Amino acid sequence: MIKKILIANRGEIAVRIIKTCKQMNIKTVAVYSEADKDSLHVQLADEAHFLGGSRVTESYLNGEKILDAANAGNVDAIHPGYGLLSENADFAEKVRQEGYLFIGPSTSVIQKMGNKIAARKAMEDAGVSVIPGITLSDTEESTVKKAARVLGYPVMVKAAAGGGGIGMQKVEDEGDLMKVVSSVVKKSETFFGSGEIYVEKFIESPRHIEAQIAADRVGNVVCLGERDCSVQRRNQKILEEAPSIFLSDNGRKKLFEAAVHAGKTIEYTNVGTVEFLVDGEEQIYFLEMNTRLQVEHPVTEETTGIDLVQWQIDLANGKDIPSLERNNNQSNHAMEARIYAEDPTTFFPSPGKLIEWEFPEMEGIRYDFGVEKGATVTPFYDPMIGKVIAYGSSRKAVMDKLLMCLEMANVEGIKTNIPMLINTLKHPTFQNGEATTDFVKNLI
Repeated sequence: MIKKILIANRGEIAVRIIKTCKQMNIKTVAVYSEADKDSLHVQLADEAHFLGGSRVTESYLNGEKILDAANAGNVDAIHPGYGLLSENADFAEKVRQEGYLFIGPSTSVIQKMGNKIAARKAMEDAGVSVIPGITLSDTEESTVKKAARVLGYPVMVKAAAGGGGIGMQKVEDEGDLMKVVSSVVKKSETFFGSGEIYVEKFIESPRHIEAQIAADRVGNVVCLGERDCSVQRRNQKILEEAPSIFLSDNGRKKLFEAAVHAGKTIEYTNVGTVEFLVDGEEQIYFLEMNTRLQVEHPVTEETTGIDLVQWQIDLANGKDIPSLERNNNQSNHAMEARIYAEDPTTFFPSPGKLIEWEFPEMEGIRYDFGVEKGATVTPFYDPMIGKVIAYGSSRKAVMDKLLMCLEMANVEGIKTNIPMLINTLKHPTFQNGEATTDFVKNLI
Protein backbone atom coordinates (compact mmCIF):
# COMPACT_ATOMS: atom_id res chain seq x y z
CA MET A 1 0.00 0.00 0.00
CA ILE A 2 1.13 3.53 -0.78
CA LYS A 3 2.32 5.32 2.35
CA LYS A 4 4.53 8.04 0.86
CA ILE A 5 4.26 9.83 -2.49
CA LEU A 6 6.68 12.09 -4.33
CA ILE A 7 4.85 14.72 -6.40
CA ALA A 8 6.80 15.33 -9.58
CA ASN A 9 5.24 18.71 -10.20
CA ARG A 10 4.80 22.22 -8.83
CA GLY A 11 2.25 24.98 -8.22
CA GLU A 12 -1.45 24.47 -7.71
CA ILE A 13 -1.57 20.83 -8.82
CA ALA A 14 1.13 19.88 -6.32
CA VAL A 15 -0.84 21.69 -3.59
CA ARG A 16 -4.01 19.91 -4.74
CA ILE A 17 -2.41 16.45 -4.53
CA ILE A 18 -0.92 17.19 -1.11
CA LYS A 19 -4.41 18.05 0.18
CA THR A 20 -5.82 14.63 -0.71
CA CYS A 21 -2.73 12.81 0.55
CA LYS A 22 -3.13 14.46 3.95
CA GLN A 23 -6.76 13.27 4.07
CA MET A 24 -5.57 9.74 3.24
CA ASN A 25 -2.75 9.88 5.83
CA ILE A 26 -0.16 9.54 3.07
CA LYS A 27 3.16 11.38 3.51
CA THR A 28 4.23 13.69 0.69
CA VAL A 29 7.57 14.68 -0.78
CA ALA A 30 7.75 17.88 -2.84
CA VAL A 31 10.44 18.75 -5.37
CA TYR A 32 11.41 22.29 -6.22
CA SER A 33 13.62 24.48 -8.35
CA GLU A 34 15.63 27.52 -7.33
CA ALA A 35 12.74 29.79 -8.33
CA ASP A 36 10.28 27.73 -6.26
CA LYS A 37 12.24 27.39 -3.02
CA ASP A 38 9.66 29.42 -1.08
CA SER A 39 6.60 28.14 -2.95
CA LEU A 40 3.37 27.01 -1.33
CA HIS A 41 3.72 23.37 -2.36
CA VAL A 42 7.15 23.24 -0.72
CA GLN A 43 5.73 24.64 2.52
CA LEU A 44 2.79 22.21 2.64
CA ALA A 45 4.60 18.95 1.88
CA ASP A 46 6.01 16.78 4.65
CA GLU A 47 9.46 17.15 3.11
CA ALA A 48 10.97 18.77 0.05
CA HIS A 49 13.99 18.08 -2.15
CA PHE A 50 15.87 20.58 -4.27
CA LEU A 51 16.21 19.71 -7.95
CA GLY A 52 18.30 22.49 -9.46
CA GLY A 53 18.08 25.69 -11.47
CA SER A 54 14.92 27.60 -12.29
CA ARG A 55 14.57 26.40 -15.87
CA VAL A 56 12.41 23.31 -16.30
CA THR A 57 15.21 21.43 -18.04
CA GLU A 58 17.33 21.91 -14.92
CA SER A 59 14.59 20.81 -12.54
CA TYR A 60 11.08 19.57 -13.25
CA LEU A 61 11.93 17.98 -16.60
CA ASN A 62 15.04 16.27 -15.25
CA GLY A 63 13.80 12.75 -14.59
CA GLU A 64 17.07 11.54 -13.09
CA LYS A 65 17.03 14.27 -10.43
CA ILE A 66 13.41 13.48 -9.60
CA LEU A 67 14.27 9.80 -9.17
CA ASP A 68 17.21 10.76 -6.96
CA ALA A 69 14.75 12.74 -4.81
CA ALA A 70 12.40 9.73 -4.68
CA ASN A 71 15.27 7.56 -3.50
CA ALA A 72 16.32 10.11 -0.88
CA GLY A 73 12.73 10.42 0.31
CA ASN A 74 12.20 6.65 0.45
CA VAL A 75 8.82 6.93 -1.28
CA ASP A 76 6.48 4.21 -2.53
CA ALA A 77 5.00 6.03 -5.51
CA ILE A 78 5.35 9.03 -7.80
CA HIS A 79 2.41 11.21 -8.85
CA PRO A 80 3.21 13.19 -12.02
CA GLY A 81 0.37 15.74 -11.80
CA TYR A 82 -0.23 17.23 -15.25
CA GLY A 83 2.08 18.83 -17.77
CA LEU A 84 5.85 18.47 -17.36
CA LEU A 85 6.67 14.72 -17.26
CA SER A 86 3.10 13.49 -16.72
CA GLU A 87 2.78 12.02 -20.22
CA ASN A 88 6.43 11.15 -20.78
CA ALA A 89 6.53 7.39 -21.39
CA ASP A 90 10.29 7.15 -20.83
CA PHE A 91 9.98 8.75 -17.40
CA ALA A 92 7.07 6.50 -16.43
CA GLU A 93 9.08 3.46 -17.45
CA LYS A 94 12.13 4.57 -15.46
CA VAL A 95 9.91 5.15 -12.42
CA ARG A 96 8.70 1.56 -12.63
CA GLN A 97 12.16 0.17 -13.30
CA GLU A 98 13.37 1.85 -10.12
CA GLY A 99 10.67 0.00 -8.19
CA TYR A 100 8.18 2.83 -7.60
CA LEU A 101 4.48 2.85 -8.42
CA PHE A 102 3.67 5.35 -11.17
CA ILE A 103 0.24 6.84 -10.45
CA GLY A 104 -1.09 6.63 -13.97
CA PRO A 105 -1.58 4.14 -16.80
CA SER A 106 0.90 1.70 -18.32
CA THR A 107 3.93 2.97 -20.18
CA SER A 108 2.60 1.56 -23.47
CA VAL A 109 -0.68 3.50 -23.10
CA ILE A 110 1.17 6.76 -22.37
CA GLN A 111 3.35 6.14 -25.40
CA LYS A 112 0.43 5.40 -27.68
CA MET A 113 -1.79 8.27 -26.55
CA GLY A 114 1.06 10.78 -26.15
CA ASN A 115 1.59 10.83 -29.89
CA LYS A 116 -1.43 12.31 -31.64
CA ILE A 117 -0.81 10.33 -34.81
CA ALA A 118 -0.63 7.01 -32.96
CA ALA A 119 -3.69 7.98 -30.91
CA ARG A 120 -5.70 8.81 -34.03
CA LYS A 121 -4.73 5.46 -35.59
CA ALA A 122 -5.75 3.57 -32.45
CA MET A 123 -9.14 5.31 -32.37
CA GLU A 124 -9.73 4.79 -36.10
CA ASP A 125 -8.98 1.08 -35.68
CA ALA A 126 -11.44 0.99 -32.79
CA GLY A 127 -14.20 2.56 -34.87
CA VAL A 128 -14.21 5.91 -33.01
CA SER A 129 -14.84 8.87 -35.34
CA VAL A 130 -11.78 11.08 -35.83
CA ILE A 131 -11.25 14.40 -37.59
CA PRO A 132 -10.02 13.83 -41.18
CA GLY A 133 -6.25 14.31 -41.20
CA ILE A 134 -3.02 13.34 -42.93
CA THR A 135 0.27 12.41 -41.30
CA LEU A 136 3.23 14.07 -42.98
CA SER A 137 6.12 11.80 -43.88
CA ASP A 138 8.21 14.92 -44.37
CA THR A 139 7.75 18.70 -44.37
CA GLU A 140 8.77 19.32 -47.96
CA GLU A 141 6.61 22.03 -49.49
CA SER A 142 5.07 19.77 -52.11
CA THR A 143 4.11 17.13 -49.52
CA VAL A 144 2.55 19.62 -47.13
CA LYS A 145 0.62 21.51 -49.79
CA LYS A 146 -0.73 18.29 -51.29
CA ALA A 147 -2.05 17.17 -47.89
CA ALA A 148 -3.75 20.50 -47.23
CA ARG A 149 -5.36 20.55 -50.66
CA VAL A 150 -6.76 17.05 -50.16
CA LEU A 151 -8.34 18.05 -46.84
CA GLY A 152 -9.47 21.49 -48.02
CA TYR A 153 -8.86 24.80 -46.27
CA PRO A 154 -8.97 25.86 -43.49
CA VAL A 155 -6.71 23.25 -41.88
CA MET A 156 -4.95 22.80 -38.54
CA VAL A 157 -1.23 22.07 -38.45
CA LYS A 158 -0.42 20.14 -35.26
CA ALA A 159 2.58 18.78 -33.41
CA ALA A 160 2.27 14.99 -33.17
CA ALA A 161 3.70 15.03 -29.64
CA GLY A 162 1.89 18.23 -28.63
CA GLY A 163 -0.49 19.05 -25.83
CA GLY A 164 -2.01 21.96 -23.94
CA GLY A 165 -2.63 23.89 -27.17
CA ILE A 166 1.11 24.19 -27.84
CA GLY A 167 2.22 23.40 -31.37
CA MET A 168 -1.05 23.80 -33.20
CA GLN A 169 -2.08 26.54 -35.58
CA LYS A 170 -4.90 27.24 -38.01
CA VAL A 171 -4.15 27.97 -41.67
CA GLU A 172 -6.75 29.77 -43.77
CA ASP A 173 -5.09 29.49 -47.18
CA GLU A 174 -2.03 28.15 -48.95
CA GLY A 175 -0.16 31.45 -48.77
CA ASP A 176 0.48 31.05 -45.04
CA LEU A 177 0.93 27.28 -44.96
CA MET A 178 4.70 26.86 -45.02
CA LYS A 179 5.30 29.71 -42.57
CA VAL A 180 2.93 28.02 -40.11
CA VAL A 181 4.51 24.61 -40.69
CA SER A 182 7.94 26.05 -39.90
CA SER A 183 6.60 27.66 -36.72
CA VAL A 184 4.85 24.49 -35.53
CA VAL A 185 7.91 22.32 -36.20
CA LYS A 186 10.10 24.73 -34.23
CA LYS A 187 7.70 24.82 -31.26
CA SER A 188 7.30 21.07 -31.33
CA GLU A 189 11.05 20.51 -31.24
CA THR A 190 11.45 23.05 -28.42
CA PHE A 191 8.63 21.86 -26.18
CA PHE A 192 8.34 18.16 -26.99
CA GLY A 193 11.68 17.16 -28.49
CA SER A 194 10.06 16.04 -31.75
CA GLY A 195 9.43 17.83 -35.03
CA GLU A 196 6.80 15.37 -36.25
CA ILE A 197 3.59 17.09 -37.37
CA TYR A 198 0.34 16.36 -39.16
CA VAL A 199 -2.39 18.30 -40.96
CA GLU A 200 -6.03 18.06 -39.92
CA LYS A 201 -9.29 19.38 -41.36
CA PHE A 202 -10.49 22.40 -39.38
CA ILE A 203 -13.96 21.92 -37.88
CA GLU A 204 -15.85 25.20 -37.96
CA SER A 205 -17.18 26.58 -34.63
CA PRO A 206 -17.23 23.33 -32.65
CA ARG A 207 -17.68 22.70 -28.96
CA HIS A 208 -14.74 21.18 -27.11
CA ILE A 209 -16.30 18.57 -24.83
CA GLU A 210 -14.37 15.93 -22.92
CA ALA A 211 -15.31 12.83 -20.98
CA GLN A 212 -13.75 11.89 -17.65
CA ILE A 213 -13.06 8.17 -17.44
CA ALA A 214 -11.66 5.89 -14.75
CA ALA A 215 -10.45 2.34 -15.27
CA ASP A 216 -9.09 -0.45 -13.10
CA ARG A 217 -6.64 -3.28 -13.70
CA VAL A 218 -9.32 -5.89 -14.40
CA GLY A 219 -10.91 -4.05 -17.33
CA ASN A 220 -13.72 -2.04 -15.74
CA VAL A 221 -14.07 1.39 -17.37
CA VAL A 222 -16.61 4.02 -16.29
CA CYS A 223 -17.42 7.53 -17.47
CA LEU A 224 -17.79 10.05 -14.65
CA GLY A 225 -19.40 12.77 -16.75
CA GLU A 226 -18.41 15.36 -19.31
CA ARG A 227 -16.95 18.86 -19.22
CA ASP A 228 -17.53 21.63 -21.75
CA CYS A 229 -14.20 23.36 -22.33
CA SER A 230 -15.08 25.48 -25.35
CA VAL A 231 -13.96 28.85 -23.90
CA GLN A 232 -10.30 28.95 -24.87
CA ARG A 233 -7.54 31.39 -25.71
CA ARG A 234 -4.59 30.32 -27.86
CA ASN A 235 -6.16 26.84 -27.92
CA GLN A 236 -5.86 26.66 -24.12
CA LYS A 237 -8.93 26.37 -21.90
CA ILE A 238 -9.77 29.19 -19.52
CA LEU A 239 -13.35 28.47 -18.42
CA GLU A 240 -14.86 25.00 -18.07
CA GLU A 241 -18.16 23.65 -16.83
CA ALA A 242 -20.03 20.45 -16.13
CA PRO A 243 -22.35 19.25 -17.38
CA SER A 244 -22.53 20.60 -20.94
CA ILE A 245 -25.83 22.33 -21.59
CA PHE A 246 -25.33 21.84 -25.34
CA LEU A 247 -25.48 18.05 -25.42
CA SER A 248 -28.80 16.29 -25.78
CA ASP A 249 -29.38 13.05 -23.88
CA ASN A 250 -28.58 11.12 -27.06
CA GLY A 251 -25.45 13.19 -27.73
CA ARG A 252 -24.25 12.61 -24.17
CA LYS A 253 -24.88 8.88 -24.50
CA LYS A 254 -22.81 8.75 -27.71
CA LEU A 255 -19.99 10.72 -26.11
CA PHE A 256 -19.87 8.47 -23.02
CA GLU A 257 -19.99 5.30 -25.10
CA ALA A 258 -17.15 6.52 -27.32
CA ALA A 259 -15.03 7.47 -24.29
CA VAL A 260 -15.54 4.13 -22.52
CA HIS A 261 -14.89 2.24 -25.76
CA ALA A 262 -11.67 4.21 -26.26
CA GLY A 263 -10.53 3.37 -22.73
CA LYS A 264 -11.26 -0.34 -23.14
CA THR A 265 -9.64 -0.48 -26.58
CA ILE A 266 -6.26 0.74 -25.33
CA GLU A 267 -6.56 -1.16 -22.01
CA TYR A 268 -6.41 2.06 -20.06
CA THR A 269 -5.98 2.10 -16.28
CA ASN A 270 -6.30 4.90 -13.69
CA VAL A 271 -8.00 8.30 -14.31
CA GLY A 272 -7.88 9.96 -17.73
CA THR A 273 -9.77 12.16 -20.16
CA VAL A 274 -10.97 11.54 -23.70
CA GLU A 275 -11.39 14.81 -25.58
CA PHE A 276 -13.77 15.42 -28.48
CA LEU A 277 -14.81 18.19 -30.83
CA VAL A 278 -18.58 18.28 -31.27
CA ASP A 279 -20.15 20.08 -34.23
CA GLY A 280 -23.55 21.76 -34.41
CA GLU A 281 -25.22 18.48 -35.37
CA GLU A 282 -23.72 16.71 -32.34
CA GLN A 283 -21.34 14.72 -34.51
CA ILE A 284 -18.43 13.83 -32.25
CA TYR A 285 -14.81 13.62 -33.35
CA PHE A 286 -12.00 12.19 -31.24
CA LEU A 287 -9.43 14.89 -30.55
CA GLU A 288 -6.94 13.37 -28.13
CA MET A 289 -6.65 11.44 -24.90
CA ASN A 290 -4.90 12.85 -21.86
CA THR A 291 -3.65 9.94 -19.81
CA ARG A 292 -3.32 11.97 -16.61
CA LEU A 293 -5.35 14.30 -14.41
CA GLN A 294 -6.75 17.38 -16.13
CA VAL A 295 -6.49 20.98 -14.93
CA GLU A 296 -10.28 21.18 -14.99
CA HIS A 297 -10.88 18.02 -12.93
CA PRO A 298 -12.49 19.99 -10.02
CA VAL A 299 -15.71 20.58 -11.97
CA THR A 300 -16.18 16.82 -12.20
CA GLU A 301 -15.38 16.46 -8.52
CA GLU A 302 -17.95 19.09 -7.58
CA THR A 303 -20.71 17.46 -9.65
CA THR A 304 -20.05 13.86 -8.58
CA GLY A 305 -18.70 14.06 -5.05
CA ILE A 306 -15.67 12.04 -6.16
CA ASP A 307 -12.11 12.98 -5.20
CA LEU A 308 -10.32 12.09 -8.43
CA VAL A 309 -6.86 12.21 -6.86
CA GLN A 310 -8.01 9.70 -4.25
CA TRP A 311 -9.36 7.51 -7.04
CA GLN A 312 -5.99 7.75 -8.81
CA ILE A 313 -4.19 6.59 -5.69
CA ASP A 314 -6.73 3.85 -4.92
CA LEU A 315 -6.61 2.53 -8.48
CA ALA A 316 -2.80 2.52 -8.37
CA ASN A 317 -3.11 0.57 -5.09
CA GLY A 318 -5.07 -2.11 -6.95
CA LYS A 319 -8.64 -1.26 -5.98
CA ASP A 320 -11.36 -1.88 -8.57
CA ILE A 321 -14.12 0.37 -9.88
CA PRO A 322 -17.05 -1.45 -8.17
CA SER A 323 -15.48 -0.86 -4.75
CA LEU A 324 -14.97 2.83 -5.54
CA GLU A 325 -18.28 3.70 -7.20
CA ARG A 326 -20.97 5.45 -5.25
CA ASN A 327 -23.86 7.79 -5.93
CA ASN A 328 -23.01 10.91 -3.96
CA ASN A 329 -23.90 13.93 -6.08
CA GLN A 330 -23.09 17.20 -4.33
CA SER A 331 -24.57 19.55 -6.91
CA ASN A 332 -26.05 19.77 -10.36
CA HIS A 333 -23.58 22.17 -11.93
CA ALA A 334 -20.01 23.43 -11.56
CA MET A 335 -17.85 25.97 -13.35
CA GLU A 336 -14.11 26.65 -13.18
CA ALA A 337 -12.22 29.84 -14.05
CA ARG A 338 -8.47 29.57 -14.54
CA ILE A 339 -6.49 32.54 -13.28
CA TYR A 340 -3.41 33.37 -15.31
CA ALA A 341 -0.67 35.85 -14.52
CA GLU A 342 -0.95 37.52 -17.87
CA ASP A 343 -2.04 40.69 -19.63
CA PRO A 344 -5.75 40.13 -20.39
CA THR A 345 -5.52 41.91 -23.75
CA THR A 346 -2.31 40.42 -25.18
CA PHE A 347 -2.14 37.14 -23.18
CA PHE A 348 1.55 37.88 -22.54
CA PRO A 349 2.82 36.59 -19.14
CA SER A 350 2.94 39.09 -16.29
CA PRO A 351 5.49 37.94 -13.69
CA GLY A 352 6.04 39.84 -10.45
CA LYS A 353 5.32 39.90 -6.73
CA LEU A 354 1.77 39.38 -5.46
CA ILE A 355 1.31 42.44 -3.27
CA GLU A 356 -2.34 41.50 -2.72
CA TRP A 357 -4.06 38.14 -3.29
CA GLU A 358 -7.47 38.23 -1.65
CA PHE A 359 -10.63 36.33 -2.57
CA PRO A 360 -13.91 36.25 -0.65
CA GLU A 361 -15.01 33.31 1.48
CA MET A 362 -18.28 32.21 -0.11
CA GLU A 363 -20.50 29.15 0.16
CA GLY A 364 -20.23 27.07 -3.01
CA ILE A 365 -16.79 28.42 -3.96
CA ARG A 366 -13.63 26.32 -4.01
CA TYR A 367 -10.12 27.67 -4.48
CA ASP A 368 -7.29 25.62 -5.95
CA PHE A 369 -4.36 28.04 -5.67
CA GLY A 370 -0.64 27.54 -6.10
CA VAL A 371 0.32 30.94 -4.69
CA GLU A 372 -0.37 33.17 -1.70
CA LYS A 373 0.03 36.84 -0.85
CA GLY A 374 3.67 37.88 -1.05
CA ALA A 375 4.63 35.13 -3.48
CA THR A 376 6.68 35.89 -6.57
CA VAL A 377 5.29 34.72 -9.88
CA THR A 378 8.34 33.88 -11.99
CA PRO A 379 8.66 33.90 -15.80
CA PHE A 380 9.98 30.35 -15.91
CA TYR A 381 6.73 28.35 -15.86
CA ASP A 382 3.18 28.25 -17.15
CA PRO A 383 1.43 31.47 -16.03
CA MET A 384 -1.60 29.72 -14.54
CA ILE A 385 -1.47 30.42 -10.79
CA GLY A 386 -4.83 29.20 -9.57
CA LYS A 387 -8.43 28.24 -10.22
CA VAL A 388 -11.76 29.35 -8.80
CA ILE A 389 -14.50 26.72 -8.89
CA ALA A 390 -18.16 27.52 -8.26
CA TYR A 391 -20.78 24.84 -7.72
CA GLY A 392 -24.48 24.79 -6.97
CA SER A 393 -27.96 23.67 -7.91
CA SER A 394 -28.27 25.43 -11.27
CA ARG A 395 -26.07 26.85 -14.01
CA LYS A 396 -27.33 30.39 -13.47
CA ALA A 397 -26.69 30.25 -9.72
CA VAL A 398 -23.17 28.95 -10.32
CA MET A 399 -22.45 31.54 -13.00
CA ASP A 400 -23.66 34.40 -10.78
CA LYS A 401 -21.65 33.11 -7.83
CA LEU A 402 -18.44 32.82 -9.88
CA LEU A 403 -18.94 36.29 -11.32
CA MET A 404 -19.49 37.82 -7.87
CA CYS A 405 -16.40 36.09 -6.52
CA LEU A 406 -14.14 37.36 -9.32
CA GLU A 407 -15.53 40.89 -9.06
CA MET A 408 -14.74 40.91 -5.32
CA ALA A 409 -11.19 39.59 -5.80
CA ASN A 410 -8.30 41.92 -4.95
CA VAL A 411 -5.09 41.10 -6.83
CA GLU A 412 -2.24 43.60 -6.99
CA GLY A 413 1.35 43.50 -8.18
CA ILE A 414 0.75 41.59 -11.41
CA LYS A 415 -1.75 41.62 -14.24
CA THR A 416 -4.22 38.74 -14.47
CA ASN A 417 -6.94 37.57 -16.84
CA ILE A 418 -9.65 38.20 -14.23
CA PRO A 419 -11.14 41.15 -16.21
CA MET A 420 -11.46 38.89 -19.24
CA LEU A 421 -13.10 36.15 -17.18
CA ILE A 422 -15.60 38.68 -15.83
CA ASN A 423 -16.40 39.90 -19.36
CA THR A 424 -16.90 36.30 -20.47
CA LEU A 425 -19.29 35.51 -17.63
CA LYS A 426 -21.31 38.64 -18.43
CA HIS A 427 -21.48 38.01 -22.17
CA PRO A 428 -24.91 36.94 -23.51
CA THR A 429 -23.36 34.29 -25.77
CA PHE A 430 -21.78 32.54 -22.81
CA GLN A 431 -24.76 33.08 -20.54
CA ASN A 432 -27.01 31.48 -23.13
CA GLY A 433 -24.70 28.47 -23.45
CA GLU A 434 -23.83 29.27 -27.06
CA ALA A 435 -20.04 29.68 -26.74
CA THR A 436 -17.94 27.64 -29.18
CA THR A 437 -14.15 27.48 -29.53
CA ASP A 438 -14.37 30.72 -31.59
CA PHE A 439 -15.90 32.66 -28.72
CA VAL A 440 -12.81 34.29 -27.17
CA LYS A 441 -11.36 35.22 -30.54
CA ASN A 442 -14.56 37.10 -31.38
CA LEU A 443 -14.78 38.62 -27.89
CA ILE A 444 -11.46 40.48 -28.04
